Amino acid sequence: MKVTVLVGGVGGARFLQGLKTLLGDDGDITAVVNVGDDVWMHGLRICPDLDTCMYTLGGGIDTERGWGRIAETWHARDELAAYGADPDWFGLGDRDIATHLIRSRMLRTGYPLSAVTEALCNRWKPGVRLLPVSDDRSETHVVVTDPDDASGESRRAIHFQEWWVRYRAQIPTHSFANIGAEQATPAPGVLDAIEGADAVILAPSNPVVSVGAILAVPGIRSALRTTEAKVVGLSPVVGGKPLRGMADECLSVIGVDTSAEAVGKYYGARSDTGILDTWMIHSTDTATVPGVDVISVPLLMTDPKTTAEMAAVALRSAGLTP
Repeated sequence: MKVTVLVGGVGGARFLQGLKTLLGDDGDITAVVNVGDDVWMHGLRICPDLDTCMYTLGGGIDTERGWGRIAETWHARDELAAYGADPDWFGLGDRDIATHLIRSRMLRTGYPLSAVTEALCNRWKPGVRLLPVSDDRSETHVVVTDPDDASGESRRAIHFQEWWVRYRAQIPTHSFANIGAEQATPAPGVLDAIEGADAVILAPSNPVVSVGAILAVPGIRSALRTTEAKVVGLSPVVGGKPLRGMADECLSVIGVDTSAEAVGKYYGARSDTGILDTWMIHSTDTATVPGVDVISVPLLMTDPKTTAEMAAVALRSAGLTP
């Protein structure tokens, strides 16, 4: 059973964990992972979503935070602060830095990100094939009212990480831009994974800056529209609130309501110009998405076993028997 999942960070990683629990060694799971959050800091290339998936599936994640390494220490961060090194709003853990050092060294040597990710996974053995959506730069930037302009009249673009981590998405925001996306191409194996899948699933990840950033890479949307597999999406919104993070702030910027129905309509039906065949919403929500089968089931990922039950419903809706 070949299953391809489009994923972002914490929510995507937890869904993959449940899917892996469900399928065990019989599953052939490929995760196409967002790279829009990727950024250079302190000379290191940081790939938050790839690392969150790798650590979660490999047993190295800090489960309380949902990101970063378990038993992390912060000596390097504190030393950087003592030197006054910018940016001072983004903390790098000591264990996590080792991953970034290896990645940065390999990238500078000329290895593409997909090959680097494969090499890193040799240590963690996630049991899922992790593919960056692209080896090329395709970063999410955010157009905001310049926080340094007292008049509030000028705008500038900042990296998504600065908007998300430093400002907590709480400054006047106007739009998102996927820098480099137009020139990017899907990483090796990505289109094959979508086109050759028995089922394609959109994890309950941020629809704007996670799944949306994946869709910004040319060729991904068309592959979703033409694959013979059913495309099943899971709502990241329950009861009018995001399951995790600040997806509501992102949706507000693009003029989409924070509701399961609105996000389903934002993705749209494959029978029209969208990408969905089935839309799974939480059991307490209701939604009508023209041209899309809507299924109402519990969507709270409280543990891998519960998440596995969600994944089983998704696969059955795609015509498979897990």
